[in-house]
Amino acid sequence: MLDPRRQTQLQQLIQDLKLPAMPSVNWRLLDRALVHPTAAADNYERLEFVGDAVVRLAAAEFLYQVEPAAPEGEMAAIRSILVSDRTLAEIADCYELERYLVMSASVAASSVGRETRLAAAFEAMLAALYLSAQDLCLIRPWLDPHWQQYAITIRQDPTLQNYKGALQGLTQGKYQSLPDYRITEVGQTYGDSERFLAEVWVKDRCWGKGKGQSKKAAEQAAAQVAFQALQAEIHGVE
Repeated sequence: MLDPRRQTQLQQLIQDLKLPAMPSVNWRLLDRALVHPTAAADNYERLEFVGDAVVRLAAAEFLYQVEPAAPEGEMAAIRSILVSDRTLAEIADCYELERYLVMSASVAASSVGRETRLAAAFEAMLAALYLSAQDLCLIRPWLDPHWQQYAITIRQDPTLQNYKGALQGLTQGKYQSLPDYRITEVGQTYGDSERFLAEVWVKDRCWGKGKGQSKKAAEQAAAQVAFQALQAEIHGVE
């Protein structure tokens, strides 16, 4: 049995998700899903592994149903944003998930890596709900409305927020050249949102710089700046 205070806390989370406090919820799994590795050996890491697959399945089902005319490539591009750490952490914040996360005092006091740990706990929570019901019935009713809003925003962006792909297409078409990304590690702390600095060069000119907690994130940030700068340059010339 869980500590009564923890049980009450987890029941409140289920209510926040507007789910009934169903007997099918495995409370022990849900509890484990919200334990950071710094707090106990029995933590969310294994559930996060399952949750990574669950969230992709849920997103795939969602897009297949709400975007019946979208080609596979477009759905894949939208899904990559829906299941990104940034999106999952933002949704987690809507439910104040950090309030339920058990972690060491040092981690709780630091903003470094917050997005990563929130996304990891969120994926683990999805795994706990999926394993409880053996399907997505405890997940999609409350998660789909969030994804619906993100999908609308993404579809309004002609690049589908894939600035690296958009930039490559632009430079190949206009300059017969590929972007050159140059990465510098400017921080040494895992999870630091500005750990890597990326510069993107096209035809011996730096068109954009960006920072991110991963090389990929930094490249995307730099690509966005470069894409917008090049678009302005091309339209100015034309």
